[in-house]
Amino acid sequence: MIGTLARATCGAFIATVLGATILGGTALPAVAKDLPGVTATEIRIGNTDAYSGPASAYGAIGKAEAAFFRMVNDQGGVGGRKIDFISYDDGYSPPKMFEQVRRLIEQDQVALLFNTLGTPGNTAIRRYVNMKKVPHLFLSSGADKWSDYQHYPWTMAYQPSYRIEAQVYATYLLQQDPHARLAVLYQNDDFGKDYLAGAKDVLGGQVVKEATFEVTDTTIDSQIETLQASGADALLVAATAKFAAQAIRKVHELGWKPMFFLTNASISAAAVMQPAGAENGTGVISAGYQKDPTDPAWKDDAGMNEWRAFMAKYMPGADLSDGGYVYAYGVSATLLQMLKQCDGNFSHENIMKQAANLHDVEIPTLLPGIKVNTSPTDFRPIKAMQLERWDGKTWVHFGEVIDGTHS
Repeated sequence: MIGTLARATCGAFIATVLGATILGGTALPAVAKDLPGVTATEIRIGNTDAYSGPASAYGAIGKAEAAFFRMVNDQGGVGGRKIDFISYDDGYSPPKMFEQVRRLIEQDQVALLFNTLGTPGNTAIRRYVNMKKVPHLFLSSGADKWSDYQHYPWTMAYQPSYRIEAQVYATYLLQQDPHARLAVLYQNDDFGKDYLAGAKDVLGGQVVKEATFEVTDTTIDSQIETLQASGADALLVAATAKFAAQAIRKVHELGWKPMFFLTNASISAAAVMQPAGAENGTGVISAGYQKDPTDPAWKDDAGMNEWRAFMAKYMPGADLSDGGYVYAYGVSATLLQMLKQCDGNFSHENIMKQAANLHDVEIPTLLPGIKVNTSPTDFRPIKAMQLERWDGKTWVHFGEVIDGTHS
């Protein structure tokens, strides 16, 4: 079962990462009896991911995170402790995710939840996790609502807000064509609705047609046909990997040539662009905040060489074109920096305090000019992106890094 498969008594971290060495061999701090998931020798971290189901392409993230923590442990752990990373399959099902998170908190008694996947599932668990006062950190979702530190002080996202991302696309569209007519295809949940809201923030009535789909649907072909018939000359697709690939293929089959924007959540070369037919996606525009493993611009980049060395040692044979592995490395490195800042005090309160005090943290896989920053009133660690265009083989960045803040 995936809970034991992805469970890691995890491995070594390259000493140069984040400019700090791993704490090991130091005197172990005393452990209070009321610190769940923390012993004198380990700290338990909980996670759920879609190793099966309609979003199973994202299972690569959980596998790479388990490998990352094996690497950390091989280097001595953090705060004098090894990391016990426990990851369960939630099948991208909110009820299943709730069940698995309860198991992590009440049975496994993890010290924190890390990078739980998806907007629907995280929505289902947020109230429960905050009631339990368990750190719910660096969610694998860019829903705009995760920055609500006033009402949900134990929940913090990682990636940029989907709504800000959509505003970036809409602003660029207006710059290119002030009279553009946009159609939007979106997943019928908070993930998809954030993109619609962001587009309307900028375009208003120039969003001329919208269509939704459910994650249980088998195809979105009819929705794409309906959007084409609207006469729109631009298209925004807010979908997980499976449906994003379908949308690219269908638009190509129809011979439709809209200015095509695609959510950053679904731009992996391995999981989306290649299954869609790499040439079929030529010209699609997205926005990124991390380096793309297929981009030759990063061939000799120190940060990506660090990532490639990790992959070679801890995930041999994995598809190096899958951006999910790059994402997993970056978000795990961010968590590691937070754990170091805890200085051996892994109480729930101190974990959240340190998560909300990350200042200009450089992550080797982030684009130049993008750093991790948080504060007690800023629960959005990454707030900048750069536009990018698929050229048939890789994503090519263009324009300047764009900072955005949406409250």
